[in-house]
Amino acid sequence: MAGQDWFEKDFYATLGVPKDADAAAIKKAYRKLARQHHPDANEGDDTRFKEIGEAYSVLSDIEQRQQYDAIRSMSHGGARFAPGGQGGAGFEDLFGGLFGGAGAPGGGGQRAQFDSTGGIDLEDLLRGMGGAPGAGGGRGGRFSGFGTRGPRRGADVNATTTLPFREAVVGSTVTLRTPEGRTVTARIPAGVKDGQKIRLRGKGSDGDPGAAAGDLMIQVAVTPDPVFGRQGDDLTVTVPVTFAEAALGAQVDVPTLDAEGDVTTVRVKVPAGTPSGRTLRVKGRGVKHAKGFGDLRVTVQVAVPQRLTDDAREAVEAYAKATGGEDPRADLMARARSPRTGG
Repeated sequence: MAGQDWFEKDFYATLGVPKDADAAAIKKAYRKLARQHHPDANEGDDTRFKEIGEAYSVLSDIEQRQQYDAIRSMSHGGARFAPGGQGGAGFEDLFGGLFGGAGAPGGGGQRAQFDSTGGIDLEDLLRGMGGAPGAGGGRGGRFSGFGTRGPRRGADVNATTTLPFREAVVGSTVTLRTPEGRTVTARIPAGVKDGQKIRLRGKGSDGDPGAAAGDLMIQVAVTPDPVFGRQGDDLTVTVPVTFAEAALGAQVDVPTLDAEGDVTTVRVKVPAGTPSGRTLRVKGRGVKHAKGFGDLRVTVQVAVPQRLTDDAREAVEAYAKATGGEDPRADLMARARSPRTGG
């Protein structure tokens, strides 16, 4: 923060403490206000929170507080400045007393510069002290408080976690350990996809005093399920049916997942003449998302028995004889022999 701003900001008023408040009183006031105005409690508005953090970062540092008090005294009639000491205290004399002779005649320091109206060119002065923006003044310098930009937000932290398919569908609570060794409990929302990243605000590394913590970025890996699959927000399942059920039609029970991730069933109508591989859709029985639920996609697979009883074999042979004039591959062969069209 540029020193010029310190003329306009009353950090004591920001924290609600008197100018002679000790370090304990300042810290106590800051903690109370930081909790009250934290962005999480104010719908994400961090304006007041940043002001409180900025005030605390200056007043909690002994050297910066001394510099701030000296700068602020200029705006309250505590001293008047004019070239050569005319009309009041000379600027060089005052700063020589406050900061060990910087700018004092014969002191070898940077002399104060005055503008055409007889006022002080504050930016020139701060530049000489190494604290003005762009002057290269660092935090460790004697007058580094002038160049401070306020407390820094904490860094974001990346983490990974693996969830079983069914927990990813309905949501889960996981416990993670950060690089700093902290344990973080995080809620993974329902419907998270494999490879998706979840941002948890304020769960990352701590920031400077008065600054917000960083975020925790969790990348989720989802393990496959032996029964269920997923297409977008739709749950998928392949259901075997007998030839008779596919040919004549039937009502079959199909497994799905309830809101807790437990297996339940839903009855699905298989229309007569359903071929193997056809997908039937059940509305609203899929994966939960922001606007509701996806669908359940049921793929029918006609099961062919590997062994037949004598009665079953006679029945199949009778069926084959009854449909002997049909060739299910006739259309395929016709399309294969037709001239190719298009590009």
